[in-house]
Amino acid sequence: MAAMLEHANYTVSDGDATAAWMCDLFGWHIRWKGPSIDGGQSIHVGTDTQYLALYTPGKGTAEKSNSYLTNGGLNHIAVVVDDIDAMERAVTDKGFTAGNHGDYEPGRRFYFHDHDNIEYEVVQYD
Repeated sequence: MAAMLEHANYTVSDGDATAAWMCDLFGWHIRWKGPSIDGGQSIHVGTDTQYLALYTPGKGTAEKSNSYLTNGGLNHIAVVVDDIDAMERAVTDKGFTAGNHGDYEPGRRFYFHDHDNIEYEVVQYD
């Protein structure tokens, strides 16, 4: 059996706010929330089988450099949806800006950045 990705863990400035918009847009739920290393907080948000661990340090966050030019940088997180047009409207309604649209094999996609300037890709496969 091939390995299955269970979660990814990354730092955000406000885990509660990030988890809230993810639950609203993606239909996810908070699986767990609690104290974490260095006086921080972690929130696990996703489905019953896969999730993102949102870590907020107790001492605040710093701006990141261009992740595409940083070894080990997080470039983007991708989600798959059934109706990309409806998701783009929902993303825009949340105040995010959709851009960098692509329609190439194997599906359509667009990207947006959240309030921490983290890039998300939304894909609908044909």
